[in-house]
Amino acid sequence: MDILSLIGVVLAFVAIVGGNSIEGGSATALMNGAAALIVLGGTLGAVLLQTPLAVFRRALYLLRWVFWAPRLDLAAGINDVVGWSQTARREGLLGLETVAAGVEDAYIRKGLQLLADGIEPEVIRTILEVDQETRENRDLRAARVFESMGGYSPTIGIIGAVIGLIQVMGNLANPAQLGSGIAAAFVATIYGVGFANLLALPVSNKLKGLVMQQTHYREMILEGLMSIADGENPRAIELKLQGFMD
Repeated sequence: MDILSLIGVVLAFVAIVGGNSIEGGSATALMNGAAALIVLGGTLGAVLLQTPLAVFRRALYLLRWVFWAPRLDLAAGINDVVGWSQTARREGLLGLETVAAGVEDAYIRKGLQLLADGIEPEVIRTILEVDQETRENRDLRAARVFESMGGYSPTIGIIGAVIGLIQVMGNLANPAQLGSGIAAAFVATIYGVGFANLLALPVSNKLKGLVMQQTHYREMILEGLMSIADGENPRAIELKLQGFMD
């Protein structure tokens, strides 16, 4: 679990609630079911309107990456590539067929199988690059779903505030309720802006960063596979791939 992400979420909400308390407000003043319904329901509805179902489902799947991101160990990946190159030198490229059968990652397994099948290196590069770009575009589109939520929710929060003020204006004959009514109306604005800037936009940016990390990892694997196809020395391959390390 990504502890830093958990700390970030907790710290953000503690700061808001704590600041409200320091100013003399109560936590209950920030709770309003109607405002939450307007902001969350309106934001979700707007996003569903613009997003294909497959993209939205992928976005929900990627959401878990915020706390449980896929582990990408570049050093271990380099060691794997060097091991594959040594196998290829001993047994020929056909020896990678057995290796491919034991690899869980579909992208890597495809690359190794293409090598074992004796496909031309440039054809392998083209196939894997198309696969990589497709994966990257799919996941970036999913990450942008949360970016869209961050764009819509502040405006919908304002809509909620206006709706609340309309209700307040309808009760002008009862001045005692005006203060609390206006305060409740602006809770929707807090929900909209807070949801965008404390959750939706940070989640989108984090997912984009994780997608780019995966792309970087696959680029390293691709370069390693091409080096194996060219028959390069395992030590030379290792030195080359170390350039992908931070």
